[in-house]
Amino acid sequence: MAPTAAPDTASPAVAGRSAILTPNGALDAGPMAAILANHAIPGCERTDRSGRSHTRLLTIPAGPRRVTVTIRPDDVELTADTADDAEFEQLVRITRTWLDLDTDVGVIARAFDDDPLLGPLVRRRPGLRAVGYPDAFEAAIMTVLGQQVSVAAGTTFGGRLATAYGTPSPSGLTVFPTPRTIAEAQFEELRAAIGVTRTRAATVQHVARAVVDGLDLDPSGDHAALRRQLLALPGIGPWSADYLMVRVLRDPDAFTPGDLVARRAMGDPGIRAAERLAEAWRPYRAYALFHLWTASTYREA
Repeated sequence: MAPTAAPDTASPAVAGRSAILTPNGALDAGPMAAILANHAIPGCERTDRSGRSHTRLLTIPAGPRRVTVTIRPDDVELTADTADDAEFEQLVRITRTWLDLDTDVGVIARAFDDDPLLGPLVRRRPGLRAVGYPDAFEAAIMTVLGQQVSVAAGTTFGGRLATAYGTPSPSGLTVFPTPRTIAEAQFEELRAAIGVTRTRAATVQHVARAVVDGLDLDPSGDHAALRRQLLALPGIGPWSADYLMVRVLRDPDAFTPGDLVARRAMGDPGIRAAERLAEAWRPYRAYALFHLWTASTYREA
């Protein structure tokens, strides 16, 4: 099922580059490291929780390159398996976007300062950033696999998918399966490999085939139009579409009113009530969402 090698992937012996990436404003290292660790796909990503480092492959035009980000109290150290200046610059740009290092979180903190719910959360973690995904298709598939299950179960499913259909690399990590590979997989074989229901496996293939046919998960595109395209896919409901708006399209005002964890932090309102309450947090509802998620799930080490 899986191809045998990724010819362009750098091997562990390749001379590397490193740089310190300075955020625009404060940085809350603990929550950033935790979200990377909690969502890591087995085989595709490796995490050292105690050292707050995270290793994975990032794909650039020259091929996948292994990178490690180490989340420090005030900045992020990036190391990459490439000696090429242009490649390293591309990896720096991808990483800064992935970890949301360029957002002026001070502006967001001031916007929420007087809010009775968000104000205390932002004052506690003024450097909380909206960590995304470096690969849009991977994010879409992992969102489907994470529907109505725990984060741990979703990552387990993702690891099985990668093992069966991903591409092993000399770095010891696996390249996440391509849209075409998943789209063309034999259905029952795919379902059995992941260990999900027929409905969930079908949704995985619906997303893959849509991407092969031209669905473009581009943050610079028309977000409203893309949300409609996502909702037209069988198995993609409002939560999945909204989650992708937040973590892939990087819409700072996107929100997931159906998210159970966020609503718990809001005092357990219904979906429509949560949507009404979130109106006060425009135009930074995505950052409000990250503060709600963090308040509900993150515990200081």
